[in-house]
This record gives sequence, structure tokens and C-alpha cells, in this order.
Amino acid sequence: MTDTTSAPPVRTASVVAPRLSGTVRVVGAGLLGASVGHALRAKGIDVVLTDSSPAQLRLAVDYGAGRIEADDDSPSLIVVAVPPDVTADVVQAELARFPGAVVTDVASVKLEPFRVLRERGVDLTRYIGSHPLAGRERGGAISARADLFIGRPWVVCRDGDTKASDLALVEALALDVGAMPLEMTPEEHDRSVALTSHVPQVIASLLAARLAVADEGALRLSGQGVRDTTRIAASAPELWVQILGANAGPVVEILDALADDLRDVSDALRAPDAVGARRVVAETIRHGNDGVERLPGKHGQNRRFESLVVMIDDTAGQLGRLFGELGELGVNVEDLRLEHSPGAQFGLAEISVEPAALQGAVSGLQARGWRIAGNTND
Repeated sequence: MTDTTSAPPVRTASVVAPRLSGTVRVVGAGLLGASVGHALRAKGIDVVLTDSSPAQLRLAVDYGAGRIEADDDSPSLIVVAVPPDVTADVVQAELARFPGAVVTDVASVKLEPFRVLRERGVDLTRYIGSHPLAGRERGGAISARADLFIGRPWVVCRDGDTKASDLALVEALALDVGAMPLEMTPEEHDRSVALTSHVPQVIASLLAARLAVADEGALRLSGQGVRDTTRIAASAPELWVQILGANAGPVVEILDALADDLRDVSDALRAPDAVGARRVVAETIRHGNDGVERLPGKHGQNRRFESLVVMIDDTAGQLGRLFGELGELGVNVEDLRLEHSPGAQFGLAEISVEPAALQGAVSGLQARGWRIAGNTND
């Protein structure tokens, strides 16, 4: 049994030396704040944690995300990781308490806190808003992970008064936790996340709500498609009320456009044999194809891969054996998606590979006894 009564030893060895030095203060010991703490401590950086909830703070410290603050702490960087509706208040308090520190926040909206602070007349020279595009369905310190930010974008919102040295601190934070810093204005950020994060949450929740009143027979037919499109619907309502309220303008604009698109499809399907109806449906699906093609692939690249579907018996070690034999064939797995077949003792592994490796992977696996269910690009 693991003893969590004290913080585990910090692993200071690292392939790349940390860019940050000194003490980093993290305000908010939930999922994002504690994950920042874990990632920085793994680099040997001194992390101070504080939270309005003593129980949450104690839990994060017990898991090793940082230490309790001391009276003589002098942080060089402060990371505010609190809910959006109190972000401006906490940023203002931290700027006043630590006049020698740079303050950033990780709230998922950037314009609203900046606007509130500016209206209050707060000196924002040392404040740089930021946002890591990372998270999990479950929150809290118990769900925090040191690898949460690896390979994920971390938006940094500078302005004309930002010092280069201060900007470098926030970018160093992103790089030290494994993220990829990107510069945007607060307006650009909020418009972007409205499309790629906030509206998808609303759509997923609306679709999942239909499942709540569906017949049991219908639910037994649920496949990977409905699971993929409703995965994020398990998110916390309290948090999303704040996020959507703070970014309401861009979200409403996209929802209104989607409502028009849905109305066009509905009208076409009310009379599917009418002239032009099939074209409306076909164009809707095709435009969706075009959008998917624009999504960045592995490592943020716009490379496309071919997929094959392998049937796997639902027994221990099968997935490991599949990966091992693909390695022996010299095939690198670019992506993987698993789907369990309802009522059957096997699953389907959809494996993405380089186009040039597809035929070799199929023939090689078949020669080794694997059942290939299909090529998703056929």
C-alpha cells in the first residue's frame, strides 16, 4: 500500500535542465494547479501551494505537488489556478502582496479577467495571462498529473507593456512542464477557444442529454461514435457556467451559426426527395470532412495517416502482443483508438500508421494470425 502521509521525494534528475529557478507559487491546488506543481517539482523546482480549501491543499501536498507556504517566501513567478469568476480578484491580490513577482493565470478565458483588472486601475505591467490547453474529465488534486501538459499548446497573452524578461518567465513555465507556448491576444484566444473548446462542450452536453431519456434498447446500440462525441459531457456544470458566461459573446456567435446550419439540414430531411435536398446533406458531410482534415495531427503536424482495424480477443496481454509484433514489423503506431464490441468477447483496435507502412502492416499481421476487420480509408 502506498503511504501518502508525506510528500514523496522530488525527482531532480532530468534530461533537460529547468529554465525556471527560485520559488514558484501556485494559487489553487486543483487539477491544473497541482499538475503544474507536480511537473515543476519533477524538475527540482521549489513549489509553494496555497488554496482557499485547507482539505484540497493538504491533499495536493500529500501527493507531492508542492509545499505549504512560509512567511519568508519570495516567489519569482506566481501561477493563479482558480475558477474564472475569482481569477481577477486573486491576480490583483497576488500582484499587491508580491511586488517583485510576475503573475500569470491559467483560466480558460483571457479577456474578461484582463478587462476587469484594467477597469479597476490595477497596474498590469507584471501580469501576463496564459492558458494551457490541457485537462481531464475529473478535477481536483487527486486527478493531477505531472505529464498533463506534455505536447499541449500553452497560450501566452502579452501586451505592449510586457517586459521581455517577464514574458520569458511565463514561456519558461510552459516549456518546463512540457507544453508548447503560443502568443495570442486575449481577444484571439477567446474567439479560438469558443470554437475549439467551449462550443464543443455545449454540443456534447446537448447530445448526451438526449441519452438521459433514451430507451435502454437504444443505449445498448451505443458505439464508439456516440462515446467520442459525448466524452466531454461528463465535465463539471459549476465550472462551465463560469466559463461560458465569461466568453458568452464568441460562443453565442458560433452557436447561432450552427443553429442556421442545423435548420438547413432539418429542412432538407423533411423532404429528402425534393430537388437539392440531397445536395444539402452531402455538402454538410463534405464540409465536415474538410474541417477534420485541417485539424493538426501527431506532434501538431498536418500529416495524414492510414488506418487499419485489428480484432483483439478480450484477454490479458493481447494489446501488448499486437504492439510488440508491429514493432517487429518495423511499423510505428501513430495513433490508437479502442472500441469494445457490445456482447462480444473481443475488441477493435483502430491503428493509424504512415501510408507507406499500411500494406506491410496488414500482410504482416495477417501472416501472424491477426484478424484484420478493415481499412478505414477504403
